[in-house]
Amino acid sequence: MHCELIVDARNGTGESPVWHPGEQALYWVDIPARQLHRWQPVGNTHQVWQGDQMLACIARSGDGWVAGMESGIFQIQTKADGSLASRVLSEVAHAQPGMRFNDGRCDRQGRFWAGSMLLDMQQGAHVGALYRHDREGHLHLQQAGMIVPNGLAFSPDGTRMYLSDSHPSVQKIWAFDYDTDTGTPHNPRLFVDMRNYPGRPDGAAIDQDGCYWICGNDAGQIHRFTPDGRLDRSLSVPVKKPAMCAFGGANFDTLYVTSIRPAGLDLGDQPLAGGVFALNPGTRGLEEPAWRG
Repeated sequence: MHCELIVDARNGTGESPVWHPGEQALYWVDIPARQLHRWQPVGNTHQVWQGDQMLACIARSGDGWVAGMESGIFQIQTKADGSLASRVLSEVAHAQPGMRFNDGRCDRQGRFWAGSMLLDMQQGAHVGALYRHDREGHLHLQQAGMIVPNGLAFSPDGTRMYLSDSHPSVQKIWAFDYDTDTGTPHNPRLFVDMRNYPGRPDGAAIDQDGCYWICGNDAGQIHRFTPDGRLDRSLSVPVKKPAMCAFGGANFDTLYVTSIRPAGLDLGDQPLAGGVFALNPGTRGLEEPAWRG
């Protein structure tokens, strides 16, 4: 499987890749750098905008974006001077100081979901939570007691929700039945125990067949699981910490993968860490829903 480096971004934590069909461009964030990135295949152009808080997860929103940041859910827009304009939609009362949002995306009906975590992940504190930001502008706590909520995804028909906890002490992915009318998950059950596979569960994507693609952080792999939880295939990237994957391209048949460049480590065996990669996964994905606030 050919893996192409498209941007040698050297992101500290490259996350939340989203394909923008109208612009035919890939957007993603570098969380610690507080940056929003855009890459366009036509012309091979790469742009960066600077925010005033850490951006963790994004979804399209009209002519801008909705984002989970440090202190809440914001609408953000890119400016010509390279900065980001932001407007708070909902502030969040974190369980303790030193927290931020992490993985997130919209459900098929346009509600924005995001999980929170403690910045010092090594503490293993169960203070993370999963929130739903509804179309009326309200932020609802849906699940508390997590460490690092991750791997959020929705089936093509929107009736199943996936969620993982990527902390080394957990490494599990759950599936929920999802009420599309109320935006309520229920009937949780273990979908995959990632301790049986290479890598911790990080960011995820869903393809047109309803299969779940999950980045195997620390293992340099992206795994595809069928809806019944069976491992179907694994793809490799030349870095140890792939962070999140997303389908894009004109036909949604390219799998884009962001990655992490750990600070303070010898990267001699992974000089491309923090880069963004493109793979041919052999299937197609779906357009990510925009926020309908």
